[in-house]
Amino acid sequence: MGKKLQNKQLTIADTLGLGFMTFAFFLGAGNLIFPPLAGFLSGENMGLAMTGFLITAVTLPLITLIAVAKANGKIMGLLPPLAATAFAVAIYIVIGPAFAAPRAGLVAYEMGFKPFLTDSSATFMIAGITLNVSQLIYSLIFFGGSMLLSLYPGKLLDSVGKILTPIMLMLLVALAASVFMVPGSDVGQAVGEYQTNPLTKGILEGYNTMDTLASLIFGMLIIDILRRKGVSDSQQQTKYLIRAAMIAAAGLAFVYISLFYLGATGGAIAAGADNGGVILTNYVNQEFGEFGQILLASVVTLACLTTVIGLVTACSEFFSELISSISYRTFVVIISLICATVANVGLSELISISVPVLYTIYPVAIALVAVTFLTDKFSMPEFSHRIVLSVALVFGVIDGLKAAGFDMSFVDFMPLHNEGMAWLLPTGMTIVACLLIKKSKPEAVLG
Repeated sequence: MGKKLQNKQLTIADTLGLGFMTFAFFLGAGNLIFPPLAGFLSGENMGLAMTGFLITAVTLPLITLIAVAKANGKIMGLLPPLAATAFAVAIYIVIGPAFAAPRAGLVAYEMGFKPFLTDSSATFMIAGITLNVSQLIYSLIFFGGSMLLSLYPGKLLDSVGKILTPIMLMLLVALAASVFMVPGSDVGQAVGEYQTNPLTKGILEGYNTMDTLASLIFGMLIIDILRRKGVSDSQQQTKYLIRAAMIAAAGLAFVYISLFYLGATGGAIAAGADNGGVILTNYVNQEFGEFGQILLASVVTLACLTTVIGLVTACSEFFSELISSISYRTFVVIISLICATVANVGLSELISISVPVLYTIYPVAIALVAVTFLTDKFSMPEFSHRIVLSVALVFGVIDGLKAAGFDMSFVDFMPLHNEGMAWLLPTGMTIVACLLIKKSKPEAVLG
């Protein structure tokens, strides 16, 4: 019996479950709050903005999952051990307790619970910090629940992939169908950067979902889940991971296109909104009343919960391997407590803090995926990986500082700097240069 499990084949139901689970891990807070606002602001330029958004929020995460599979989960293998560890730690912190997981809890509170409160303004002071009572209680319950589900990672495929996600998908399909059948109003005018650079602006908005960073983590988590299911052969793991990635990408594209359209046809219900969650809530309230509010609350809470479970699980596994003296379960508790604490910062504040960090770290993640696919084409793969990622990091820092509000006018001459993508051309040129380098052979050094 044990030998048969050594390289088990997944059933169609298991493969679908894996794909649904992957989709559920990705579909969190950012995926629901950014597309409606981008659709509203891009107006008649929605097509270009949406294309840009789909590049960084669907295509890149899909390609990244395939790159992780190609590298057998060791996507940072050619970097110096210290640099690889530092980059991995940075990604896990950003995608885990610092930004993505607390943001998911905040969105679940703002859209899934707060609308049902008659008064959510009660606050109290602790150590000079003002805290919202209902938000604090909700975040403790929400992250407590995700903590309990994360303590048993072996059951993730069954609990998330086969139970939670199908429920969430049915709710999303109902919501998306209504968006196309009952549009709010005519598509409006483009605003701000969406007038001049809709494609680039859409690409940068896609950063906010953090899904490419999440792919680096989820790819390894899915491989680990496959191993637990008895799939030990690396080619089989790659095959199932790619199938799961395709299912997840199709689901994400479906959600984004419908939410973009919802925002673009929002009209009066979207006026003055500072995030897409407000637009989504207003639309559902207008079209479906109280029933719609319950439907939306269920979708958002499930989406955010499944994402947090995936993030807490992945972060805990990583840090327990890095610091072996602390167990996986201890890290689940620690990370859940940090998430619950950070979630009380406030949604708008958390988003504004995360943007400069994402502008810095995203170029490095994208460059890492690019060089992973090109590893076999480089004559000096180790050198190529290191130099390309170094260039991406340097120019990513420049983009990050500009996004943080620093005066970076002295580098205005750089192509795409004003658009927030100064890293693209130098990194691309470095990749091309590395592809052109040929290893010098002693016998070939003849005049």
